[in-house]
Amino acid sequence: MAATVEDSLRWRVAYTRAFVERDVPHLSPRVAAPTIKRLWSMCAHLHGQLLNLSLLGQALGVSHHTARSYLELLERTFMIRLLPPLRAKVKKRLTKAPRVYVRDTGILHSLLDLETFDDLLGHPVCGASFEGFVVENLLALASRWKASFYRTQDGAEIDLVLERGRRRVAVECKASSAPSLTRGTRTALADLDATEAYVVAPIDAPFPLGQRVTAVSPSMLLDLLEPGEA
Repeated sequence: MAATVEDSLRWRVAYTRAFVERDVPHLSPRVAAPTIKRLWSMCAHLHGQLLNLSLLGQALGVSHHTARSYLELLERTFMIRLLPPLRAKVKKRLTKAPRVYVRDTGILHSLLDLETFDDLLGHPVCGASFEGFVVENLLALASRWKASFYRTQDGAEIDLVLERGRRRVAVECKASSAPSLTRGTRTALADLDATEAYVVAPIDAPFPLGQRVTAVSPSMLLDLLEPGEA
C-alpha cells in the first residue's frame, strides 16, 4: 500500500504506462500501443455506461470489428469488464449492449487525471466510480453468481442483477449516505420481480427503503450473498 496519495498516483501512472508500452506489444504485436492507451482512456470516460462499438470505432478511426478486438484485449487482461444485459422474459424492450467498466477504481481515477478525493467528488464519474467499485468487489468474492444489469429502452434500470438457483437479487448502487429510490428504479424492480432487492451505499447500518428493498453497505450485501465469506 502506498504511503501517500502522491506515491499511489505515481505507481498507477507507471503501471498504466508499463502495460501499454511493454505488455501490449508482447500480447498483441500488431496493435499500436498508443491506440490501446487511447481506447482505455475512452473506457474510463464511459465507465458505467452502455458500450457503443460503432462510436468507439469512429473515434479510433477503425471498424467496429477492430474496436471489438481491441476491447477484447483489455478484457482478457482484466483491465475492463463488459457487464452483459439481462436476458429476461419481460414485456418491455431491453437494452442489448453491455456496460463497460474499468475494473480497478484507482486506475480509473488516474486515467481521468483525478489526483485527490476532492477531485473525484467534483467529477461526473463519482457515482459511476462507486458503482464500479461495488460491482467489481461483489463479483470477485461472489463468483458463483451469474451477473448482468437490467435496462429497458425507456430508461428503467438496475445496476446489477445477480442470479443463482432460485434467487434473483437486484442491486442498485448509490454513492450517497442518504440513498433513495428513483422512479426508474422502482419501475425496474417491479419488472424484475426479484426475490431480494438492495441499494448499496456508504452507510454504517442497514435500513428499509420501501417494500422488500433494503439499504446496505457493500460488505453487508456480500455477507447476505455469501454468509461467512465477508
